[in-house]
Amino acid sequence: MERVFGMLTLLGLGLFVLGLHLGIRLNSPGEVLRALLSDGSEAADLIIRNFRLPRGILAAVIGAGLGLAGLLMQTVTRNPIAEPGLLGINAGAAFAVVALLTYDPTVSTLFVMAVAAIGGLGAAALVFGLAFSTGAGASPIHMLLAGVTIAALLNAGLQVLIILDEAVMEELLFWLSGAFVDRPLTGLLIALPVLAASTLMAFFFHNTLDVLQTDDATAETLGVPVARTRAFAVLLAALIAGVCVAMAGPVAFVGLIAPHLARLSGARGHWELIPVTIAWGAVLALSADILARFVLYPTEAPVSAVLAIVGVPLLIWLLRRKRLRLI
Repeated sequence: MERVFGMLTLLGLGLFVLGLHLGIRLNSPGEVLRALLSDGSEAADLIIRNFRLPRGILAAVIGAGLGLAGLLMQTVTRNPIAEPGLLGINAGAAFAVVALLTYDPTVSTLFVMAVAAIGGLGAAALVFGLAFSTGAGASPIHMLLAGVTIAALLNAGLQVLIILDEAVMEELLFWLSGAFVDRPLTGLLIALPVLAASTLMAFFFHNTLDVLQTDDATAETLGVPVARTRAFAVLLAALIAGVCVAMAGPVAFVGLIAPHLARLSGARGHWELIPVTIAWGAVLALSADILARFVLYPTEAPVSAVLAIVGVPLLIWLLRRKRLRLI
C-alpha cells in the first residue's frame, strides 16, 4: 500500500500544480513561479497567489477530510453508500451556518466553522439518540433511517431560512452548492488540527474499526463496546464533516467515492484504508476543482455538480451489484 499511497500523493501534487496554471487564462510555469516567489502586483500574480493557491490547498484538505469522514460512516453503518450527508451531518452543519449567517452575516470565519462543527455534532447526536431510542442499540439500519429523517427535517428548515432572508439568499445558495473558490485560508487554523487529530485517533482505533465491520454479536464477543464505539466514530466523522462544510459548503460524493476507490486500490483493513482513502479524497477534490473551471466556461460550476457526474454513476453501479447489501 505504500506504493499506492505514494502514487496518489504524487498525483495529488501534480493536480495541485496544474490547478495553479489553469483557469480562464492559462498561465505559464514561469508566471506561476514568479507569482509564488515574489510579491508582484500584476493581475496574473494576484490571481495565482490569492485565488488559485488557496483553493488548491482547501480542495486537498477538504477532500481528505471528507474521505475520512465517509470511511468512518461506511464502517459504523456497514453500508457501502453511507457518507456524512446520509446521516444528516452535512445538513446539520449547513443548517447551523445558514441560521448564523441569516442572523449576522458579518461573523468571522473561525466562528462560522465552530458553529458548523457544533451543528454537525448536534445532528449526529440527534441521529444516534433517535436510533438508540428504538431499543436496538443504535443498529446500522436504525441509524440510517434516523439519519434520513433528520437530514430531511434540517434541509426543510434550511430552505425556510433562505426564503425568509432574500438579502443573503444569493450568497447562501452559492455556498450551499459547494465550492473551494473565494474561501479564506484562516479556516485551516481549525481544519488542519481537527483533521490531523481525527486521523491519529482513527489510526489508534484501526483494529476496533476492523472488528466493527462484522456483526454486532461478533464484535461484542471480541470485546468491542459496539454502541460506544459507533457513537465515537459518528461524532468524529461529524466533527470532520462540520469543519469541511463550514469552509466549502456541503460538498457531496467525496465521502462516498473515496473509500470505494481505496478498496479498489487493494487496501484492506483500516490501517491501509485510512491513508489511501485520505489520498483519494484529496485527488478527487483537486480534480473536481479543476474541472469546475471549464464545465460551464467561462462561468464557474459548483464542485458538487462536477462530483455528481462521477458519483451518481458509481452509486448506480453499487446499487446494481448483486452481491452488495445496503444494510
